[in-house]
Amino acid sequence: MTQQNATATSATVKTGHRVQKVGRVVSDKMDKTRVVVVESLKKHRIYKRTYKQTKRFHVHDEENLSHLGDQIRIEESRPMSKLKRWRLVEIVRYGSGVVPVDEALAQVTPDQEESEALAQVTPDVEEPEASGEEQAEGD
Repeated sequence: MTQQNATATSATVKTGHRVQKVGRVVSDKMDKTRVVVVESLKKHRIYKRTYKQTKRFHVHDEENLSHLGDQIRIEESRPMSKLKRWRLVEIVRYGSGVVPVDEALAQVTPDQEESEALAQVTPDVEEPEASGEEQAEGD
């Protein structure tokens, strides 16, 4: 009888239910790590007003499959680093892959940025010379 109990307990594998969330990738700059934003609507307990709550999660992406703007499903997992406690399950929808303007401007080298700034400050149009009207006003 004890053998039957021992085999029964070893055959039943305890798989707990892990929480899954769907969010949007906002950063893919790290290797095998993505930052995902999960937005949820909550209702204020006193004022009953609905507000948006945003949480950021660091997610483990082993093959670097997801990219900026993708909508992905994540699942709880064991701690993989100081901040990573979630892993990528699937990519729900691929994003456009368009880089925001701020990031594109940040990648411009400082030399190019300075020359462009100088070109904008100093206009190429020459100012007209003093005409007869200004001389007449001086009289």
